[in-house]
Amino acid sequence: MKAEEYLNQIPMWTREKNSLADIRRFLEYLGNPDQKIPVIHVAGTNGKGSVCAYLTYGLSFAGYRVGTFLSPHLVKIQERFLLNGKMAEEDLFEESFRKVKEAADKLAGQGLHHPTFFEFLFYMAALYFAWQKVDFWVVETGLGGRLDTTNVIEHPLISIITSISLDHTAYLGETIREIAGEKAGIIKKGVPVIFDANNLEAEYVIRKRAIEQESPFYPISRQDFLLLEDGGRNPYVLELKKEMKRIRLPFPAPYQADNGALAWKAFTVLIENGLIEKKRESMLLKGMESAVWPGRMEEISSGVYLDGAHNPGGMEAFTSAASAIAKRHPAGRILVLFAVVSDKDYQSMIQCLWNHLHPDLTAVVSLHSERGIRAEQLKGLFLQEMDGTVESFEELKTALDFLLKEKGSQDLLFCAGSLYLIGEIKAEFERRYYD
Repeated sequence: MKAEEYLNQIPMWTREKNSLADIRRFLEYLGNPDQKIPVIHVAGTNGKGSVCAYLTYGLSFAGYRVGTFLSPHLVKIQERFLLNGKMAEEDLFEESFRKVKEAADKLAGQGLHHPTFFEFLFYMAALYFAWQKVDFWVVETGLGGRLDTTNVIEHPLISIITSISLDHTAYLGETIREIAGEKAGIIKKGVPVIFDANNLEAEYVIRKRAIEQESPFYPISRQDFLLLEDGGRNPYVLELKKEMKRIRLPFPAPYQADNGALAWKAFTVLIENGLIEKKRESMLLKGMESAVWPGRMEEISSGVYLDGAHNPGGMEAFTSAASAIAKRHPAGRILVLFAVVSDKDYQSMIQCLWNHLHPDLTAVVSLHSERGIRAEQLKGLFLQEMDGTVESFEELKTALDFLLKEKGSQDLLFCAGSLYLIGEIKAEFERRYYD
């Protein structure tokens, strides 16, 4: 059985998870591959993937060999394993799967639970990037931080915590402070931490944890930079006040300035600590400016944008970016395609979408997921909040056919609400392209 077929049979959420001690025992059986690679550990609610993209492209452009472990994937599971921004090689991906499968079968007889979906992928990634002898391994947490599988990493080079907002409240807590406490669990004794300091409650918790751990800390807020706009497809320029540098953001989204500032600070700390050569600074910057991060304000076709916003904080950032794009196209209408899973605060997301974007036409669609909310229910929720036109569809293909037919040359189509939705759209566009 091939890797993806087997992995997709493992429940995404399982009651019997291995403890961090069990995870370390599993890694020891594999030869502790994670301890052979210098790690940059990234946690947070929103922006983790974007920060990882900036780090990956910056380091790669500067001549380093960079492994990146991300989640979730949009279309292919190998998207979670990037080497210098490229998906994992099929042969080594399958070989890492076989090694982890053999270990899982062996250790199941010694009292360990079968690895969860995420654990299994993390073990595979540790093996894969150890075999690749990467100079840096950029690791994104799965859920939270303190109890996350990736927190088995004991000695990262640095830790980064992106913006904190309410998400996964059933698992991480119902307040910003509680969630920030879980994210701050990745801070290791003496290891520098760079973090988003725009939310004062989160900033207090993370700062306190860093002091307790005797970790040098670097809070980054919007007071540390200017966001300039000069037109064009990617119109935003990040001006870092202290460093006196400008970085053209490779995405048409102002929220990417926060993520870019965090990534650049990480580079400066690594340079200060002698882990990156100072002479490569300009190449790091050029790499950041060429970063690619699929499904995050991605223009997949002319006037068709995909964004993985899937919680209230993400939706605030998305609608701000979409509104800015719409202002540059005043002659057209705004069309929206939306889907969401049931464990999100979808009521707040819908309110935000309507209040900030005022779409002329909204289509809602059912996701092919047990957690997805049915289209008819979504339509009712939208009609409670707005007075625009709402259409519901059970199948994505039908919804896309409808919207693309409706869309005029000056109109804009924004798709958001769930990374599952974005993955399905990308797969559908891929099929249409190859057909």
